[in-house]
Amino acid sequence: MNITFRSLRIFCDIVERRSFSRAADVNGISQSGASQVVHHMEELLGVQLLDRSKRPFVLTSEGEHYYAGCRQLIKLHSTLEEEVRSLHDETARSLVVASIYSVGLAHMSAFMRRFSSKYPSARVRLEYLHPDRVVEVVGQGEVDLGLVSYPEESRTLAATAWRSEPLTLVCNPEHHLAGRDSVALEELSGESFVAFEAGLRIRSEIDRALMVHKADVNVTLEFDNIETIKRAIEINAGVSILPEPTIEREIASGSLTQVAIQGEPMERPLGILHRTDRVLSPIAQQFIDLLRADTEFACLQEVTKNGSHNHYQEQKTMPQVR
Repeated sequence: MNITFRSLRIFCDIVERRSFSRAADVNGISQSGASQVVHHMEELLGVQLLDRSKRPFVLTSEGEHYYAGCRQLIKLHSTLEEEVRSLHDETARSLVVASIYSVGLAHMSAFMRRFSSKYPSARVRLEYLHPDRVVEVVGQGEVDLGLVSYPEESRTLAATAWRSEPLTLVCNPEHHLAGRDSVALEELSGESFVAFEAGLRIRSEIDRALMVHKADVNVTLEFDNIETIKRAIEINAGVSILPEPTIEREIASGSLTQVAIQGEPMERPLGILHRTDRVLSPIAQQFIDLLRADTEFACLQEVTKNGSHNHYQEQKTMPQVR
């Protein structure tokens, strides 16, 4: 029997995940089935592709060469598929997008309405997941795009810059720092601090900044989402450092106060992830283009309003999490 195109994809998934079991799950087969695919390839080619004597396995020199060629074939096939589909109607395809909550539910809801208006035949499903889960489902090919903070590229994932959000000190209006125009990070030493859960990238970045400025805060509470952190600050459980767009609703209502942080601006970058071995469909590219164009327009409005490019502000009412 010849080597099928599906076998090529399974082989690439095994290599990229460094795991027979994970590749088997993605392709809906058993672990032994995935192992048999590689064994069958090696028999037909007459070479060893994987060195199984090492844990985890490694590619042989022949395997490296074969894997590189397989990736190119899969990419070409994906491109051909999209081109053929686009001959019918380039906007009539479905798109699945996974997102962290704190991109802003209100912002994304308004964006989805504009996108649907511009591309009425497009079918887009937006799912909100934990940050780790967003990266996972994009990597496994379960969704087309992922909206995440602190995006990182890898051999299997490509990242497109989207926008950066300034971080600011947030406190209860009755807190002794609430009346300040700005505060230096070192002044936070000894302050009760409501932190992100350990393991989240934003927690690591904030901890690093505090450490650089020798700000030894007293972490009283830890949460994995911004919404809960805001509720804790409202009852004066401590101060925190959060992305500006996520607190606009509370600042407007007066339930929270923000204080500018002195020195080099702290920011949270947001980005868009997709798999490197899958060519973006026309509708996925249109989604990305409009999402980034919305950001550029918002920035331009802010520049016109303030005469500077120091801050990016989204629409009002931006909840939520991670």
